Amino acid sequence: MRSFTLIALTALALAGCDRQATRDQIKVVGSSTVYPFTTAVAEAFVNKSTQAKAPVIEQGGTGAGMKLFCGGIGVAHPDIVNASRRMKKSELELCQKNGVTEVMEIQIGNDGIALAESNAGPKLSLTRKDIYLALAANPMGKPNTAKTWKDVNASLPAIPIKVLGPPSTSGTRDAFAELILEKGCEEANPEAKALKDSDKNKFENLCLLIRSDAAYVDSGENDNLIVQKLSTDPNALGIFGYSYLEENKQRLHGVPIDGVTPSYETIAGNSYPGARALYIYVKKQHLKAVPGLKEFLTQYAQMWAPDGPLVKRGLIASPQAARDAATKAIDSETVLDAASLK
Repeated sequence: MRSFTLIALTALALAGCDRQATRDQIKVVGSSTVYPFTTAVAEAFVNKSTQAKAPVIEQGGTGAGMKLFCGGIGVAHPDIVNASRRMKKSELELCQKNGVTEVMEIQIGNDGIALAESNAGPKLSLTRKDIYLALAANPMGKPNTAKTWKDVNASLPAIPIKVLGPPSTSGTRDAFAELILEKGCEEANPEAKALKDSDKNKFENLCLLIRSDAAYVDSGENDNLIVQKLSTDPNALGIFGYSYLEENKQRLHGVPIDGVTPSYETIAGNSYPGARALYIYVKKQHLKAVPGLKEFLTQYAQMWAPDGPLVKRGLIASPQAARDAATKAIDSETVLDAASLK
């Protein structure tokens, strides 16, 4: 297996770019959740061809990856961004502003945002409302003063609230806020839904802003570090993609949310509240310029089926219709419709 490290950039003109540049390998940035799947595809891609150079794959979060991806076209800019949420309209606008005028959206599969604890932990079972009241910066419109889980729900134990989670640049954090905090906020605050349309800033402050004290610990983009910390702190909870929970089930277990435990079946069936889609975004302008880029995408499509290698790595396979649409997007080099984004 070849090492996925930076290799020297050598000759190849990136056709269609505004400035002449050279590169003969694929460059990927973005989500730590999608990182292990793209790395697995890269391994298969390199092993399949003795001519292929190892892609450069870096993880730094979906938001940070989008900024790099949308910075422009040419050798200095990535070909692909891994994303644990859908691209935002503002991000596509940044791409277009910088000359990235043709972006392909490919759903690679599904995932769940797992809330997990050590197998030696208190075996919590939480609702989205509990999580909102525990982690929102301003639940019910007031600064969060909750210290223990019992403070937010009398039926929960009086252990300190301590959640290890991703930073603000993470797509997992964005998805967590949208899927878990927002729903919990709407349950706790009946006026929240209307506020979302009438005053976006007030809505985000009420529902989506995460507290910044010791109750929520920004643990960076390396989800394996969160896993390690949970093993030594049985009262802490961690937030990361389901694949990391699946890989570490001998020492961790998922915390049920609204009575549903994260599992392959509950995520695939969309009954788990934290279920979400995973994506890669590709610069169509780089397809013919970077050797093997189209073949790399085809390799991805060959590995995401329910019985495929990526599922063995922890990916939740998309339904057949979504897989067919993603394969068609690769084959037809379909460009993302800006009107479909929020």
